[in-house]
Amino acid sequence: MAYQSGQKTIFITGAASGLGREVSRYFAAKGWFIGIADINDAGMAETAGMLPEGQSSTHRLDVTDRGQWKQAVADFGAVTGGMMHVLFNNAGIGEGGPIQEMTDEEIDLMIAINLTGVISGTRACFEMLKNTPDSCILYTASAAGIYGVADLSVYSATKFAVRGLAESHDLEFNKYDIKSRSLMPGFIDTNIISDVAEGSNQSGKELLEESGVLVSPVSIIGPEAWAAVHGKKVHTPVNKMAKQLAFAARWMPGRLRKESLKIADLGNILSPTEQPK
Repeated sequence: MAYQSGQKTIFITGAASGLGREVSRYFAAKGWFIGIADINDAGMAETAGMLPEGQSSTHRLDVTDRGQWKQAVADFGAVTGGMMHVLFNNAGIGEGGPIQEMTDEEIDLMIAINLTGVISGTRACFEMLKNTPDSCILYTASAAGIYGVADLSVYSATKFAVRGLAESHDLEFNKYDIKSRSLMPGFIDTNIISDVAEGSNQSGKELLEESGVLVSPVSIIGPEAWAAVHGKKVHTPVNKMAKQLAFAARWMPGRLRKESLKIADLGNILSPTEQPK
């Protein structure tokens, strides 16, 4: 089995694990052809092995490298006849801690992947999206892009920026029949919070759950991504926590501030080496 003419297509960054892998699985089950893109060759192979044979292509992609973006998109288009119905602009990293304690390299890398890499992806895929009827860019923002989180300030700033890209591009690209959407997940059970947290013998997930913070299973993301791509809302808060944050940011900012400080007290709960969202 290989790409079939008329088959819907989605190109997914950060597809070797986490949210990208789960969306790959979900859309493949719906009959879509999946472009699996990541820097993790072994992880991409694992994701491809979870999909029906011949229903995916793999593309090694460092999202900070514009040349690699051009090559990966060209290779994907060569397989799909130039069709890209959805770009899932998903790859990202998380790094926490007080900003004054972060290194220049940590800050620069997070901005390069979470923001500049996302912009480069939209630019690299624009022509293919424009030439595909009823196409969509799906960005992975975050609940941290709803209200800033203490000790996650740079991460939050990049996700606020991605949220802005989604809003701007939904207006800007409307004349090209390209929709722009964002997912805004709360804490999802991926490897970004599975490692032992700094200064603790517990994982980020365990610290969050012990403090009463909801951590949702990764299986939640597939249906939410599908609904976002096919729906009319620009932003889709994912899970109960994100929806509560969106409500509180508008109507109860004082209460939200107190809840955010509780998360800050947990310390650095993110794993900086992963790219699921």
